[in-house]
Amino acid sequence: MADWLTPALAYIPQWIAYQRRITEMPGIAVAVAKEGRLVLDQAFGTANLATGEALTPKHLFRVASHSKTFTAVGIMRLLEAGRLRLDDAAGQHVQGLHPEVAKATIAQLLSHTAGIIRDGEDTGQWADRRPFLNEAELRTALAEAPVIPANTRMKYSNHGFGLAGLVIAAVTGEGYNEWIAREVVKRAGLENTFPDAPVGPKVKTSRGHSSKWAMGERLVIPADNCTHALASATGFLSTAGDLARFYATLDPAAPKSLLSAASRREMTRKHWAIPDTPGERHYGLGTIHGRVGAQGDGWEMVGHSGGFQGVKTQTATIPSQKLTVSVLTNAADGSPQLLLEGVVHILRAFAQHGAPKGETAKATAGWGGRWWSLWDPVDLVPMGDAVFVAVPGQANPFADVTELKLTGPDAAVVRKSGGFGSHGETARLVRGRGGKVTAVVLAGGRLVDEAAIGKELRARYAAG
Repeated sequence: MADWLTPALAYIPQWIAYQRRITEMPGIAVAVAKEGRLVLDQAFGTANLATGEALTPKHLFRVASHSKTFTAVGIMRLLEAGRLRLDDAAGQHVQGLHPEVAKATIAQLLSHTAGIIRDGEDTGQWADRRPFLNEAELRTALAEAPVIPANTRMKYSNHGFGLAGLVIAAVTGEGYNEWIAREVVKRAGLENTFPDAPVGPKVKTSRGHSSKWAMGERLVIPADNCTHALASATGFLSTAGDLARFYATLDPAAPKSLLSAASRREMTRKHWAIPDTPGERHYGLGTIHGRVGAQGDGWEMVGHSGGFQGVKTQTATIPSQKLTVSVLTNAADGSPQLLLEGVVHILRAFAQHGAPKGETAKATAGWGGRWWSLWDPVDLVPMGDAVFVAVPGQANPFADVTELKLTGPDAAVVRKSGGFGSHGETARLVRGRGGKVTAVVLAGGRLVDEAAIGKELRARYAAG
């Protein structure tokens, strides 16, 4: 493991915990895998606000559209077995479809380019107002004409992936859930992943939670619905750890995988641009492509997101770094994409600057920690030959970061700061009894620990 990864993994939980605190998120689970092996697997907060049950890494989340990646892997396994082809028309395997839907190829279903309606005329299943469609209801919807012609643009469709599930069932002669659980989930060695609910009373599951804005409080959402014929699109339950390990195997260079390298390249290449969205993003076969950092200098990522009733989730593997990150949140206003990108920003910062070494490591050891004033707290984070002043409340704590260059055991100079910052000014540590650091003076501003700032602010403002 690279020497920079260890301090990065130590800082990520500190940042996640603070993000959960300021957003009042009930719970967040995060996992990081390096070359398919878990190197971080932690959970923060609560699985169920009604009971106060603590969230653990073993709690299952509804990971919703992550299901599409599992379905795509299942299709590719059938392709490798010679039981279907990506250019097969769906109508070759499933009867009763509208003629234009029947012409849609399996590749078009997996890349959301078949033009099929997203969720039907009544989408109340997503607001928990009605059950998810059973097979008869899905087939009725698929007997209707597509919304737009195939191969005109990427147009997301849960119904399209529901049809992909029907294809798997038709080709295998088994129910989708049974086949995918055996041939994909079990063969991948995932012990905490299930194609759909219910999963049994002994399995720990996180509940969903509403946002807070409408009622001034969060309400618990069961999030235990059976998704019936749409399990192939949105039914899965899993953990951050299982997802990190599974998505790591989709890297074409991964040494172990359920699929050949050729199949993985086909799944994870950029098939279609995702139109009318901020930034440059693409869709593959059951995979979403993104990037953290500038083109040519950023880290390319491939994975998927998910949104269920009161649950939002995100997973991505970074092939160039052999790293995979999964972030799961159990509230309707969760922001797993921002959290995942924040984790990647942290990893990138440590990869760029490296871990402190030798005498620098000894000199900067006392400079770490979180320090407070009237304003947002800052984190002092030793990296490379400097101490970085990170802002844990930001989506990227190292954006526009201030750098301190040590000039003595307890003294430093600001060697880098933005034009509105304190470039060239000084910083120093203040020590109390026993040599413990009790404060940091940064460019004339005194920063103290959380207990001290709380005492100071209450004394100054509580009475008035």
